[in-house]
Amino acid sequence: MTSSSGAALQTQALADMPPERVDTLLLAGSEAESLPAVMAEPAVRQWVPRCAEAASRFGSICAGAFILAALGLLDGKRVATHWDACAPLARIYPSVAVDSDVLYVVDGKIWTSAGVTTGIDMALAMVACDLGNALAGQVAKRLVLYARRPGYQSQFSPLLQAQLKADGPFADLVTWIQDNLHEALDVPGLAARAGLSERSFYRKFLAATGQTPARFIETLRLDAARMLLERGLPLKAISAKVGLSPTARLTQVFERRFGVSPRLFREMHTGPE
Repeated sequence: MTSSSGAALQTQALADMPPERVDTLLLAGSEAESLPAVMAEPAVRQWVPRCAEAASRFGSICAGAFILAALGLLDGKRVATHWDACAPLARIYPSVAVDSDVLYVVDGKIWTSAGVTTGIDMALAMVACDLGNALAGQVAKRLVLYARRPGYQSQFSPLLQAQLKADGPFADLVTWIQDNLHEALDVPGLAARAGLSERSFYRKFLAATGQTPARFIETLRLDAARMLLERGLPLKAISAKVGLSPTARLTQVFERRFGVSPRLFREMHTGPE
């Protein structure tokens, strides 16, 4: 079969694939117009539930969650899907708990991810689960990924949201902030960099990003801290890198925002090496 992007795919009839041979079953998403035909296909309706029961894990990428939901395989489960499909999925299948603010979700043996590239994040998490973080890191490096993103991360990163909203001098400023989290980053310094008075900077930054400068910078710092915690860096090094030194300050801010200590967070989100 030839895909919409021109790439040819070699396929195999479901009837020729014994469900018992499948370890991991993932259903890929598609445009909304194609989903009803897939969900109505008798072979799909018969084979997928049998395979899901036999597989070590099953799930979906993007709008593939609609197919699983239509088959009753997501009832009572927390799932992820593309941000644009979250509301329709929750409306059509009220028994499914749709989390619209994550990259992927693992609920028992069910793995579901948001759109497109989040499937890579989820696949790396599967590698880490099966073979350890070290090998998953090597795979990520081989794929030239900027970072391995954890499932809890929002589909809309603070940086991306700010870049989408900000205009004028703030687009470049937001990128500069992300690259200089270790700096003081106070309003006087940022206002000077933006060429504005402190009062004007505060007002315009709030209007452009929807957050005060302090709240926005704290969010970026904590987002970076969570990523570094998963990489196993010492707390002292992390606090310095993200501008929340000393370690006690990082711990205080982290606990206030997330309700757990950085050390406990690392234990919760780091698999076996």
